Amino acid sequence: MLNTKKAIIWLCLAHLFADVYSGFLNPIMPFIAAKLGFSMAIATVVISISHICSSMMQPIFGFFADNILKRFFIFWGLILSSLFIPLTPTAPNIYVLLVFMILGSIGGSFFHPQAMGFVNYFAGKDCPVTMGMFISVGSLGFAFGPLLAALITQVLGLDMISYTSIFGLFLAALMFFFVPKLSKTEKKPRHKDFIQSFKEILGNRQMNYLMLIAMMKSLITNSSCILLPFLWKSMGYSPFYIGFALFLFVFAGAIGSFLSPHAEKIFGSKKVVYFSMWATFPMMILFSCIYKSYPNLALAVFFVIGFTTMLAQPVTMVWAQRILPEYKSIVAGFINGFCLGIIALCMSVLGSVAQKFGIMNVLVILSIIPAISSYFVKYLREDLRAAS
Repeated sequence: MLNTKKAIIWLCLAHLFADVYSGFLNPIMPFIAAKLGFSMAIATVVISISHICSSMMQPIFGFFADNILKRFFIFWGLILSSLFIPLTPTAPNIYVLLVFMILGSIGGSFFHPQAMGFVNYFAGKDCPVTMGMFISVGSLGFAFGPLLAALITQVLGLDMISYTSIFGLFLAALMFFFVPKLSKTEKKPRHKDFIQSFKEILGNRQMNYLMLIAMMKSLITNSSCILLPFLWKSMGYSPFYIGFALFLFVFAGAIGSFLSPHAEKIFGSKKVVYFSMWATFPMMILFSCIYKSYPNLALAVFFVIGFTTMLAQPVTMVWAQRILPEYKSIVAGFINGFCLGIIALCMSVLGSVAQKFGIMNVLVILSIIPAISSYFVKYLREDLRAAS
């Protein structure tokens, strides 16, 4: 008998570690840029390439994960992330930096679609709550990543971050023994045609609306986490302060993800998504008005922005997987990965724009876009969300 609870615990633990490593890059990138001598505009391109590699490939790896139901992508995803991302501060030039970042980011692209597909399978009828927990644990890891990387940088130096690889590699070895081999306990899935699978997913109007929501969430989180470290560094703040600020933002997102299923039960799916999309705009305006004069209050507002932005993520993920239940891993790859990758493409030019027009001006303008896009939430069908 498959112990699904233990399987979910191990998957959550792996998600925690995988996203800790993913959270390393944003707070230390201004310092890596200063060390290697490139500008904020170049740095945003470098980070965007990393996000594209960790995101755009997820639907493809999700396709293979849905067809083989083996643990390959979970193991190697964690191994690549834990090995190469901590090596980025040791890169002697921007080319080696890109190689380390690309390999480490592909690890995230390996891990997330299959892990989310496994969670959906193991959770059964408890999927909304379990997925909320899984996503919130990953967000918690992504929150502690900046804090840990910033603390190591300030106390021990940038290069010492590389020694953290040992923890992720050790966990990957443990997961080999404790995550069940589904191929031995379940019937192998029917082979799915690659092109037909993607046509069916991308041709589903409900999926398109949910992907739009996922993109708007990524727009706020990515632009805030990439640009604000450069703003704070220019204001003279320490690496630890920057890491702590990003920790608050993503930790608030973890709380939002955890509470998302409960909020959905009380208010309904659509209202949760509406609130998540439009509430960021007024709070970003408030943040822009007080970040210089009242920095502590501004951090509190930044915390609330993180909470509201991530509140809709579990709802969106489970909604999408229930619309197309035969494509759990591929759908997870689109919602969690491909959508983020599309935004990452836009982020590649964001550094130059922010350098010219100002970081806060750009962030306020960007926060208008999800508020406008919330109009399309009315076309989502809640009867599909409720279907098992």
